[in-house]
Amino acid sequence: MSALRRILDPVCSLRLTLFCLAAALVLVFAGTLAQVRFGLYLVQEEYFQSWFIWWTAPSGNLMLPVFPGGHLIGAVLLINLVSAHIRRFSWTWKKLGIQLTHLGLIIMLAGGLATDLFSVHSYMRIKEGATSNYSEDSMNMELAVIDRTEADTEQVTAVPGEVLADGGAINHESLPFRMEVRGFYRNSKLQMIGEGASSVPASTKGTGARVAVAAKPRATRMDERDSMSAVLEIISVKGGESLGTWLVSDSLAAAQEFEADGRKWSIQLRPSRYYKPYSLSLQDFTHETYPGTQIPKNFSSKVNLVDLDMKDSRQVLIYMNHPLRYRGDTYYQSGFEPDNSGTVLQVVRNPSYQAPYVACVIVSLGLIYQFAFHLVGFSRRKKAATTS
Repeated sequence: MSALRRILDPVCSLRLTLFCLAAALVLVFAGTLAQVRFGLYLVQEEYFQSWFIWWTAPSGNLMLPVFPGGHLIGAVLLINLVSAHIRRFSWTWKKLGIQLTHLGLIIMLAGGLATDLFSVHSYMRIKEGATSNYSEDSMNMELAVIDRTEADTEQVTAVPGEVLADGGAINHESLPFRMEVRGFYRNSKLQMIGEGASSVPASTKGTGARVAVAAKPRATRMDERDSMSAVLEIISVKGGESLGTWLVSDSLAAAQEFEADGRKWSIQLRPSRYYKPYSLSLQDFTHETYPGTQIPKNFSSKVNLVDLDMKDSRQVLIYMNHPLRYRGDTYYQSGFEPDNSGTVLQVVRNPSYQAPYVACVIVSLGLIYQFAFHLVGFSRRKKAATTS
């Protein structure tokens, strides 16, 4: 028991708690100032959704951790609180309220960390009369390599955009070729040859043969986002024949097609897709505005949910503060197409969305119990003193 206490004492110390709280204050202050220069999304990624804040040398060849990130501070604070709970835990009615309060705070911290690590936010756009079974994450990109040989089916191999950022070769057992990353641009600008300063085509094949690509600084404004691009060389596995270099970019709306190993293929860089085991069909979309203005008053979507695996088929009305919750996904009415021809639903998958509610209930019970326990004790002591 003494060995366990020697291990837990430094971890559950109050000094560590104060250090984590002070570091969190500094992180919030520094992150708030950094938003002026780098924007909200980039600061969230590098300050609050990271384990360390990194300093990069001007040459770009050296990176050093200079301060703990949001994930590390939250994780250490969680470990500190759990250790203190274990170290000082005792089954007594006098300390039950304190133990419940600690337990509630542990659940709240663990739920917040799990939400930040595992929650997924995406959007589903549906035109009236159309059906969709996937949502898209505009903040993350994927390279979709699609086998279009069969007219009625498509086999999709999706490569995360971060794999392109790492460079090197991309191989997959479903592909008869490999792709070599010859250039990567986190944010880029495309121009037709002859329209800009550069007259060098981005690639030898496809749209890139008529387009020049240039790197741009990361997007910092709320209404902007990065436009990722990459130049890939496609090399056949059999014989090592090069099929040329191809430009893939978020700015290119259409997929590019080519043939390899006697089959038809297409490649496209697009927002990451999350496919669902069910589908939603938009039956009717309503958009109401305040009289004489373009300010939205109410907009709602009447959708038909079809799940063949669960044998579920029903109509659902999604509107403000009345989301659809189904199979771990929550659909919120988020927006609409500019011409009112369709709806935009925000799709949130958060495995720990109930943690804050549970934590608040437990903390409330602990505080009420602790207050009542001391109130009863005080009343008894006062009554005893009056009687004597």
